[in-house]
Amino acid sequence: MDRHPLQNLSPIATRTSDLIGHTPLMELLTTRFGTRVLLKLEQFNPTGTAKIRMARQMLDEAEAQGLLKPGGWVIESTSGNTGMGLALLAAERGYRFTAVVDHHASKDKLRAMQAFGAELLYVNEEPGDGLATADREALAERIAAEQGAYWTEQHNNPANANGYRAVADELEQALGADITHLIGAVGTGGSLFGTAREMKQRLPSLRVIGVEPVGSIAFGGPGAPYYQSGTGTPEGAEIGELVDFCLLDEGLKVSDTQAFNTARYFARTRAVLLGGSAGGVLYQALKRAEVAPPLSTIVVLVCDGGEKYLDTVFNDEWMNERGLIDPAIDGELDALMEQLTAGVAVRA
Repeated sequence: MDRHPLQNLSPIATRTSDLIGHTPLMELLTTRFGTRVLLKLEQFNPTGTAKIRMARQMLDEAEAQGLLKPGGWVIESTSGNTGMGLALLAAERGYRFTAVVDHHASKDKLRAMQAFGAELLYVNEEPGDGLATADREALAERIAAEQGAYWTEQHNNPANANGYRAVADELEQALGADITHLIGAVGTGGSLFGTAREMKQRLPSLRVIGVEPVGSIAFGGPGAPYYQSGTGTPEGAEIGELVDFCLLDEGLKVSDTQAFNTARYFARTRAVLLGGSAGGVLYQALKRAEVAPPLSTIVVLVCDGGEKYLDTVFNDEWMNERGLIDPAIDGELDALMEQLTAGVAVRA
């Protein structure tokens, strides 16, 4: 009988990618009705993000299928996190990696890719906040076709979702059948639906909730610019094949103001540094905890931490310039946390 993948751990890693996975769960709170809100902290992966899981899977499957040869060239359109994972793995495996990017991406993510030896190819020449997903993907596809690079095509690559099967394994090992809700951001769809597909086979009653920015089009509604990075489907871009509406029980939207102020709130009040889109997921998770049946267990997929957003989400000047600081969100969260935990003993 094959061993469970979590039993194959060695106490000593021999390369950085051996450190992928087995990320911790943190109980953020237990409500007065016994509902737990747990954070799956994917920032403890190398590169500080969940997306290195699927970056590894995409390369593994391409190699197994003969699509990627030793010394080959990998190209991807990325807002940063996928690119960091591919850059790290390309450095380990001896591939050339080109990241097609725009100026919407965090500077720290771009610098990290370059640190691993990646080539950055911009689709827009002037620095700014423009998100150009469709232009990025068109350029990556054209270079792959004309110059022979292997385009990982994360939005439509089944290996993306396959890379998150281990998240389901890790959650099962930690919690068994005691999971009622799984909530996560929806960008490519890989992390939420890749995890959910595996978990639904074991827990058919699991409720799967997706969160996207206001202005993203996957769940309907008008397209509009937004600042949340690495999530959503901007107007003009195609909804990826990995966004599996059959697995989705509820699709919610969150504004940049709600997402970013929630991330800032929990950094100050709970010393948890979350990425901007993760702040939006947590905002909606707390709303769900307010109405969930007693004794529910809500798992929040925190796909990256806040360290890459110190110049943006956690920068007062950047936030003020865009009118994103809203003290009313802090008041709303104070009231919600008080309501959720009224009468619950606080642990030292």
